[in-house]
Amino acid sequence: MLTCALVNNMPDGALAQTKRQFVAVLEGVRAPVAVELREYSLPSVRRAAPAAAHVERAFFTVDDLLGSRPDAVIVTGAEPVTARLEDEAYWSDLVEVIEWAVAGTGSLVLSCLAAHAALLALDDVARVRLESKRTGVFEQSVDTSRPLAAGLPGTVRLPHSRLNDVPTDKVRDAGYDVLVASPDVGWGVVGRRIGGCEVLLCQGHPEYGATSLLREYRRDVDRFVTGASPIAPVLPVGCVAPEDDEEILAFHERVLAGGRGSDPATALAFDELTSRVRQPWQSFACELFGRWLGVGSGTRSVSGHRREVPDPARATAN
Repeated sequence: MLTCALVNNMPDGALAQTKRQFVAVLEGVRAPVAVELREYSLPSVRRAAPAAAHVERAFFTVDDLLGSRPDAVIVTGAEPVTARLEDEAYWSDLVEVIEWAVAGTGSLVLSCLAAHAALLALDDVARVRLESKRTGVFEQSVDTSRPLAAGLPGTVRLPHSRLNDVPTDKVRDAGYDVLVASPDVGWGVVGRRIGGCEVLLCQGHPEYGATSLLREYRRDVDRFVTGASPIAPVLPVGCVAPEDDEEILAFHERVLAGGRGSDPATALAFDELTSRVRQPWQSFACELFGRWLGVGSGTRSVSGHRREVPDPARATAN
């Protein structure tokens, strides 16, 4: 049995989906042992009351995490609120978890904002703001000369969804092996062994499901057309099946033409589109995570371990 800590710092609406994504990757890893997944969240991540209550009830605390010795740790990104990472309310908690994991665990994955935070905190390498959101499924080269990537396909189509970037040359200069990258998109996955810890930084999203980008786009469209956000949505590259490209492009043009607060009557059959989306990076993600964990062939099951806090009101009623 391997133990894996998932430090899930995603926004309220993405908590459950993020867990399902990582569980799907771990379940796809071929290994001779099962894995027990425990879920944690930084206390300084702001949440609405219902999500905060769920986290309080079902997640383990960061103090629990820092007092444990899991075999592997996955730290997700979080919703950025400020321009500088150091100004985020959760910055000090996030850095503490990253430094603890590097020093005391064997395998660490840092995703999206958490990857950028690690580069800043451990290597003094800062992210830079992109001119527009980089979102879509992009073909990237895989450096199969690196041990973690040996034997993998030479190219992979990998999802990206981010507003910031860390230049590839800066990451390489900091001592990381660039495993997945392309000149036009930047790096997707880099790795480095720090002491006894195998560290993977994912600027791309190998854990994403087939429909993750399309669902993010739908969320951004909804926020824009209802006036909840002034930011126009960016249409992700390759987020639908090829036969649906023209339809979603026409939809996107209607949304932009209508502007903020426009009539959502520009509706699109999203459920129908999601049924045709494919996930060409799935086997790559499972194989990469298996190598990161250092496991061999076999079958893996993933079981969740929830923290259940008694409800005082319920206890009184009973």
